Amino acid sequence: MRQYMMAGLILLTPIMSNPLAAETRVVELTQVPCQFLESEKDIDRGFTSQSISDCQTINKKTGETRLAESKTLELAPGRYVFRVTNKDVPYELGFWLRGDGLINLARLPSVSGGGLTTGKTQDYEIELKPGEYVYSCPLNPTPDYKLIVTEG
Repeated sequence: MRQYMMAGLILLTPIMSNPLAAETRVVELTQVPCQFLESEKDIDRGFTSQSISDCQTINKKTGETRLAESKTLELAPGRYVFRVTNKDVPYELGFWLRGDGLINLARLPSVSGGGLTTGKTQDYEIELKPGEYVYSCPLNPTPDYKLIVTEG
């Protein structure tokens, strides 16, 4: 059985490959120059970027305001696949999900990787535990978007 739930504007899709295994949910994220679309309420800011330095300049001017207006992703503990797509960014991207702050960075799980060339989608698997996280792309510098995992 497939179910679809909305977490704000982010699609969560359970994957049931083995009925006895714990449910794995999919969070789909789309990267465009200097931002994740879903994290910024599906608002494509229309930024253009040919390199990391372009996004660094853009984020210096707009990052704080955009982050304040962004959606905090709230999830339950469990197994997740973050399915990340590079939509029209002309250089290789990545994804990094980690604990927010030094203590959470040390105690919470993290996942990261690169290899997201233009048009490519890649999966990043993680078992999320309760706590506060951030996610971003260091190669397509984005703000550190918030993710909170809570029981119940």
